[in-house]
Amino acid sequence: MKLLRTLLLLLVIFEFIANEIIDLNGQDGCYKVEIVNSYDNTEELNTKFPVINPTQVDPGLEKNIQNRLLTGFENWNKGYCAWKAWGTILYTEDSIYNVHGARLTLKEYQLAMNAALKQIDIQLGDFYNMIICGEWTAIYYNTLNKIGDSAVSSTVMEFVKFKDYGGDLGTRVVEGWGGTKNNDYDDMLKLQTEEERKKEEEQLNYMLNYEIPDTEDLKEKYPVLNPTEGKGTLVKEILELILKGFDSWNNGIDAWMKWLSQGYSEDAQSTGLDHVKRTMSEYKAAMKALVKKENIKKLYFDNILINNDWAAIHYRFNSENLKTGEKTAGDRMQFLKFIETDNGLKIAGSWIQ
Repeated sequence: MKLLRTLLLLLVIFEFIANEIIDLNGQDGCYKVEIVNSYDNTEELNTKFPVINPTQVDPGLEKNIQNRLLTGFENWNKGYCAWKAWGTILYTEDSIYNVHGARLTLKEYQLAMNAALKQIDIQLGDFYNMIICGEWTAIYYNTLNKIGDSAVSSTVMEFVKFKDYGGDLGTRVVEGWGGTKNNDYDDMLKLQTEEERKKEEEQLNYMLNYEIPDTEDLKEKYPVLNPTEGKGTLVKEILELILKGFDSWNNGIDAWMKWLSQGYSEDAQSTGLDHVKRTMSEYKAAMKALVKKENIKKLYFDNILINNDWAAIHYRFNSENLKTGEKTAGDRMQFLKFIETDNGLKIAGSWIQ
């Protein structure tokens, strides 16, 4: 029921976007508003928006990124006009944000957010995770979505690349990915130019026709488009476990079940696309049911961010419906918690969107 209500709210938002395209050049009803903009209030904002599962944040660029994320939450919760004013600091005119799979320019992104926030009050809450590795970060956080007297809580995952522009510009967003490709994708495409939609089609065709390299080297077989260094003593082991998981999945359900028994702890829990938390036995049953309906292939990674005992991954896949033959392609984001046991490194928790 909770998921259904969330979907209904989103349908309202994107129906509005599709039917009311507005000009953001001075016609979005914004007024002068005070915003938060300081690198000196990180600890204060971190108390207001705590990270439930904190990871290492290094001084310099990473600390600036942490501040930008916390400041972004603070300004967003003040309303669209504050968020737009903050956007002149956080983004450049060349910044890109991928919303539910669609690659939007800053103006297109503002259009989508203005339309959405006219219909629904979206308040950002606690972070479950904030994993920062150099210029890259992955965040997983809670939202409270209000329409009238109704309120629905939800969760969002994002990956963002930052850059230190120096001088007055400081640390700003180069490109971000807010959520993965879903049922709102077609509505988001309506915000794009014809040339931008053509590029989207080319990207989808690339994934639909992608051929996984025939090699035993799993790093070559499942490349990472935006590699990062990672932190901690477990980086090599975590990466190896993730790659083996990809390969096991692509080798069929029996290979995957064997890997699950080896790669996950016995008491591990997995939260799926339906937001349902499952034990390992429940998770295995769900995956066995899924592969009877769809032939899914995991292709390559946009990112693998590893910070001590946590990892966040963003990857691409394609799928064939075994009943209709329909083929689709998209992306997934996933957070993984690792633990060291007497039997080696194991996954203790998984969250996917």
